[in-house]
Amino acid sequence: MGHTVREKTKLLARVRRIRGQVEALERALEAEKGCAEVLHQIAAVRGAIQGLMAEVIEDHVDTHIASPAISEAERSQGADELIDVLRTYLK
Repeated sequence: MGHTVREKTKLLARVRRIRGQVEALERALEAEKGCAEVLHQIAAVRGAIQGLMAEVIEDHVDTHIASPAISEAERSQGADELIDVLRTYLK
């Protein structure tokens, strides 16, 4: 069982909170709130997404790279997958 499956409930709860933050951002824009309020909403969404990303990366490293129960080939594949994702994320 993959780590995202084991942590499904917790990850989905985070995604739902992020959805709520994005909806709050949308409402702020629709209501023509001030730029400071909109910027705070954007910062909150960004922080929440980064927190989710960090949590999934940590679980990925623990499960697919650092685990003593996996083979060297699996470890290498896990590292390659993480590198690919980080390159995309950091663009």
